[in-house]
Amino acid sequence: MEGDKLAPTASDTLPQSVLFCCDHNAVRSPMAEGMMKKLYGTACYVQSAGVKGDLEIDGFAIAVCQEIGIELSRHRTRSFDDMRTWGDDLSSFDLVVALTPASQHRALDLTRHSAINVEYWPILDPTGLGEGREARLESYRKTRDMILGRLLDRFGPPRGSWLPPR
Repeated sequence: MEGDKLAPTASDTLPQSVLFCCDHNAVRSPMAEGMMKKLYGTACYVQSAGVKGDLEIDGFAIAVCQEIGIELSRHRTRSFDDMRTWGDDLSSFDLVVALTPASQHRALDLTRHSAINVEYWPILDPTGLGEGREARLESYRKTRDMILGRLLDRFGPPRGSWLPPR
């Protein structure tokens, strides 16, 4: 019928490829990459990078993602420079989502001659917050949940059977 439109699906709102970036690719951007892959499967090519790739994946990030069924323990950190070495060209991404001011600056600099959309999502840095293990985990959960909320708001309902906790 005319005027009747179905609600947009994830495939209607998803870009073909997304790069999430943060400072070290050790906490926020791997969390976003893992959740995006779990939410939308193969409907979108997803990677992450950092301004620097000098740290290992953060154990607290692994733990809080594991709580919701996201596996990050095999993630290997990488920088924008490593991407080129590993064969991922920044110009092949439709969207770059920067999760920190430094990564936004770097992404804008690297894409200034390309038609790539760069979005900035201000996401809490949980590192160094909280006294003791439980308080630290709670800070990381807040960051995880902020990213999850932004993903769902931006890209719509998940595909497949995995439903994120709310």
